[in-house]
Amino acid sequence: MILPVVILGLVTAQRLGELVVARRNTQRLLARGGEERGAAHYPLMVALHAAWLGGLWLLAWDRPANLAWLAVYAALEGLRAWTLASLGSRWTTRIIVLPNEALIRKGPYRFVSHPNYLVVAGEIAVLPLVFGLGAYAAAFTALNAAMLRLRVRTERAALDEATRRLA
Repeated sequence: MILPVVILGLVTAQRLGELVVARRNTQRLLARGGEERGAAHYPLMVALHAAWLGGLWLLAWDRPANLAWLAVYAALEGLRAWTLASLGSRWTTRIIVLPNEALIRKGPYRFVSHPNYLVVAGEIAVLPLVFGLGAYAAAFTALNAAMLRLRVRTERAALDEATRRLA
């Protein structure tokens, strides 16, 4: 089964590439006076995502791929690209607040406060379904929901504080 390996290889390459971009953007944002929030929970988030992808490599590398679910996953990747492009150099995997800079209000941010988190939640649920791993999807969706609860609360507080400073 080559298709599952290709899919997982592409997702892995994408995630590693995003980490490189995120690190570069984080360094630039911090150099511009950005302030990080939620650093204490960041390693947990990284561990969750690594466990999710590593588990998929263990369980799905030889399973047939459901092309309908793969199409849903591809649509999520389109939303991810739109989200990241809308943030540009301000996108990172960390919560970095730039003092005295307005929030991004273009792209999907015109409609939703945290579109990237919605995309990630979708990816965590849908990619295992591509390989028929419903229980795996449910388990990691629950774990990710707990992480996102903390993450969104932390980010919301940081953004609210930054917005108050601008006013």
